[in-house]
Amino acid sequence: MSQRKWTLVVSLVARFGLAAVWLISGWIKFADPTQTVVAVRAYQLLPEDLVRPVAYTMPMFEIALGLFLVIGLAVRVAAVVSAATLLVLIGVILSVWARGLSIDCGCFGGGGVADVDGWDYAREIARDVGFLVLAVWLVVLPRSPFALGPRSRPPFSVPAQAAVAE
Repeated sequence: MSQRKWTLVVSLVARFGLAAVWLISGWIKFADPTQTVVAVRAYQLLPEDLVRPVAYTMPMFEIALGLFLVIGLAVRVAAVVSAATLLVLIGVILSVWARGLSIDCGCFGGGGVADVDGWDYAREIARDVGFLVLAVWLVVLPRSPFALGPRSRPPFSVPAQAAVAE
């Protein structure tokens, strides 16, 4: 397999993998908005007036990111937004860990006060760093097969003989 094809395959796997993360996490939060409010509140970072708007907006934001990635539209933009979002989420988890709070991150449902330790936070951060690697890959190499966006799909090459024959 040529290097070009190899990078296209990795970009496709990264695109669909990151899309799955956003679609699954967004859908779980969308299906249980009350629990999402509990999860956002547990971080103790936002004023109470912002907890509900953030909790209700977050699932739709995640689902939108997932849809952009799965259909292959504006992949680089979706990857940049994904990377920025993941950096914020990693920072928020670090903040909770540093402040000694004991909560479930609520990343894939659940959330709120939980019996967790530093290793739980370390695993969540490691998982999010893995997702961040996928996003960074797509920032650098956004083109992949089955993408709808013109700047997101690989350019088609026309064989020289076919071009001359016309």
